[in-house]
Amino acid sequence: MTIRRLCVYCGSSPGTDPRYAKAAAELGKGMAAASIELVFGGGRVGLMGVVADAVLGAGGRVIGIIPGLLRDAELAHPGVTELITVGSMHERKRLMAERADAFAVMPGGLGTLDEAFEIVTWRQLKLHDKPIFVVDIAGYWAPFTALLDHIAAQGFVHPVEPRLLQRVSDVPELLTALRQIAASTSQHLEAT
Repeated sequence: MTIRRLCVYCGSSPGTDPRYAKAAAELGKGMAAASIELVFGGGRVGLMGVVADAVLGAGGRVIGIIPGLLRDAELAHPGVTELITVGSMHERKRLMAERADAFAVMPGGLGTLDEAFEIVTWRQLKLHDKPIFVVDIAGYWAPFTALLDHIAAQGFVHPVEPRLLQRVSDVPELLTALRQIAASTSQHLEAT
């Protein structure tokens, strides 16, 4: 499997820790250098805007998918390569999932949590088998992964990691994991 497009879920706010924006910019530059297109929520604000600006600034391609109500509120990123306007948040999430080869969950708020839980649930239900990475910048996602462990310990789900998602500690580890997916796929194809 080659990762041509990475869907990045992240905050429409920059958060309080400057390491989040720094990591978003690092991710965008790394994606462009690896010729991986960004699929994201289409916003110009917060970490979403940072990662999109970094991809574009490094010569990469960006696909933004945004509901009309957010586009009309002047939140749409004006410089994306392709901006797709949809009718609802549900349609946005579906199209983002269809367009992506893998998913990265960066720091974010309730919308990011919603997207993360939904894409993991879709994988659990075998609606897709695309890699999902939780990028734990500065330990941001430690409570989330602890919650997943708690849910499993209480018998509501089988252990999630690494079956449904993989936690990485930073952007370099994410980019390495994406390269390893492509390398293992090509080795598998050569062996067959």
